[in-house]
Amino acid sequence: MEKNDPLVLGRVVGDVLNPFKRSVDLDVFFKLRKVNNGSEYKPSDIVSKPRVRIGGDDWSKFYTLVMIDPDAPNPSDPIIKEYLHWLITDIPGTTGTPFGNDVVCYNNPTPTIGIHRYVFVLFQQLGRDTVYRPEFRHNFNTLEFAKNYNLGSPVSAVYFNCQREKGSGGRKIQT
Repeated sequence: MEKNDPLVLGRVVGDVLNPFKRSVDLDVFFKLRKVNNGSEYKPSDIVSKPRVRIGGDDWSKFYTLVMIDPDAPNPSDPIIKEYLHWLITDIPGTTGTPFGNDVVCYNNPTPTIGIHRYVFVLFQQLGRDTVYRPEFRHNFNTLEFAKNYNLGSPVSAVYFNCQREKGSGGRKIQT
């Protein structure tokens, strides 16, 4: 990954993921608004789970999607990071999350302190029914999860920023 990649600049690569090569399209929409890396949302924008489309070239391949908050409960002191907000498994390629298995139901973000990153990570599974529900949402670890289920490196990822309704400003991206 290049130094100017938004996932690197937003410290998603480094804090959550190791460098990887994108090989599958991942489109995430809250209402009609597409999530782009670093975009800003308020909690009222993301109450309902998003609509997610998975690319790929073969509906017989299956994917796992995780949504995590690496900044919980406070970006200055993320003692319960990563917090798992959503987990969908067995998503056929070229479809979306409605065709997958909702293993951990969507828990809408409600940050109270600071600006949080919310990261969607897509992995290709080795086969159907090979990924299971984790025990806890708190202290989830995306890299360990991927290792435990032989998911390998991500095939795609995207993130957005969110803060409490009355918050202002944006997350500063290191250059």
